[in-house]
Amino acid sequence: MATRSRPVSSEFLFFKAMALFVFWIFLSASFEWVHLGLGLIFSFVVAWLNSGHSPFVPKFRLWLRVLLYLPWLFYKIVQSSLNLSKLILHPELPITPQLIPVKSKLRHHAAVVLFGNSITLTPGTITAEVDGNNLIIHSMDKSDDAAIKEIESKIADIFKDEEPDL
Repeated sequence: MATRSRPVSSEFLFFKAMALFVFWIFLSASFEWVHLGLGLIFSFVVAWLNSGHSPFVPKFRLWLRVLLYLPWLFYKIVQSSLNLSKLILHPELPITPQLIPVKSKLRHHAAVVLFGNSITLTPGTITAEVDGNNLIIHSMDKSDDAAIKEIESKIADIFKDEEPDL
């Protein structure tokens, strides 16, 4: 995928740097002048380096849909954890590990990334390989196939208004 260069407003650069700086403070939890100064400098440097090369344009509706997706994903993670625990604690250990090739219908690079990461976060499944919109997923149980399709469907709904880039 080729990177697109676009002009970046100074306001956007400032707000991006401030968001990074707040994140820096949150992660470092240090209010010493040296840490604050370094955080401010690095926040501006990272915002400046990233702004000219990133195809990211703030899309608030998209981000709202992603935020609404996260509780559903958390529910699926808990559900999958319980299912995997049941399989592992069963005396016969009825696991059926397998590699599942998935040709995703997702046509947006960020959607495929979210799809692969969501699968990996769900216990019992790991995205082993991604090539375009072809994924190879390692699964511990055959029932994971339906869950994978459900995750893909939810992510397709998130990116339904986005232009394809794959």
